[in-house]
Amino acid sequence: KPRESEILEAVRILKQAKQPVMMMGGGSLDASKELTELARAFNLPVITTLMGLGAFPASDPLWLGMPGMHGSVAANRAISNADVLLAFGMRFDDRVTGKISRFAPHATIVHIDIDSAEMSKLVRAHATVKADAAEAAKSLLEHAHHMEHPEWIEKVLEWKERFVRHTGWSAGYAIKAICDQLGPDDILSTDVGQHQMLSAQLARFEKPRRWLTSGGLGTMGFGFPAAIGAALAEPGVRSIVIAGDGGFQMTAQELATLTRYKIPVKIAVINNSFLGMVRQWQEMFHENNYSEVFLGNDNPDFLTLADAY
Repeated sequence: KPRESEILEAVRILKQAKQPVMMMGGGSLDASKELTELARAFNLPVITTLMGLGAFPASDPLWLGMPGMHGSVAANRAISNADVLLAFGMRFDDRVTGKISRFAPHATIVHIDIDSAEMSKLVRAHATVKADAAEAAKSLLEHAHHMEHPEWIEKVLEWKERFVRHTGWSAGYAIKAICDQLGPDDILSTDVGQHQMLSAQLARFEKPRRWLTSGGLGTMGFGFPAAIGAALAEPGVRSIVIAGDGGFQMTAQELATLTRYKIPVKIAVINNSFLGMVRQWQEMFHENNYSEVFLGNDNPDFLTLADAY
């Protein structure tokens, strides 16, 4: 449970805010109910990290999407313009912050985490609350009052309208077509790569733990076994995996597990003949010096591979 002095300091900072933002990381997933109530009580725009997707319902107008290198316009502009940043259960990794000296340059940062080692480890926090996320949210709710900042809300909602529309046949178009079919209980797993970031951008999660993805470890081959685990953990709930052609081949032999135990997993392989994310970095940062990213001549016929099992 949080110390009262730390909660009161967080409340004092929040009540002075004119352009506040709340961020939720993976440590927020089991406090989704309390944190959603808190955001609505204080009228705070909400950003969820890659690992925090689903901690706040995507249908809520206050939700701005994901931050950082692969994040939304609204989320990144909100961070850049915020005067208070209330961060729950997150570690401020480099994909979120970019250059740390330019991250949230105008914001007073309040970091709430159960692990004190994370506080000011990468981004300096002006105030900290060491506590379980749900307990901290409950304590903050005792001091809640609806804050009116209409110009700020109007601005972030305007930014929210700026997003990439995937038209014409492409990986983005295919992934959007899949994500548009997802129900609120469906579990979506991904591998690692461009398809992972597209899925994170395009899927809309209404509740936590409907999204399984490898975070900082970046483990190619993660998605398919994760989808098998999800199908076993919640029988009767649809388990879907979106994988890249490179990552899928790292654990494709688990098709034998599906066959043996008759596990219903839906598999979508984005087959673009490349390790797409690695190729993207070689284009952006290594002057198109490609190395070990072209798969096209060696890829199997994936449908025939499935039939073989």
